[in-house]
Amino acid sequence: MSFRFWPELTTNTIEIMETIKMLQCNPPHPGAFIKRTYLKSGGLRSVDVATNLKVNPSTFRRLINEKSAVSPTMALKLSKVLGRSPESWMTMQRNYDLWKAKAKFNLHNYTPIEF
Repeated sequence: MSFRFWPELTTNTIEIMETIKMLQCNPPHPGAFIKRTYLKSGGLRSVDVATNLKVNPSTFRRLINEKSAVSPTMALKLSKVLGRSPESWMTMQRNYDLWKAKAKFNLHNYTPIEF
């Protein structure tokens, strides 16, 4: 007697599961994370953070309002000024970008190459 804990996973089933997981796991934009963690909870002022980052306040506002992305240079600055590693800032940006792309881009018309 054989028991199957998982039904056979088809490509469509896997895509549905990935879509559900993606919708449930909305990674934050690094700017939203900064706003929530350092500005609102930490009590820092955006102009002070911008000054310490040595960027124009409007540049920092674009970041915390999710209008711009964290560049490698900005990740280095954020790491020094706010903490966390530069890699963690870049990973946060990459995860956010990939999540947004998956939400917008339809892969249903693509087929894998058989090796």
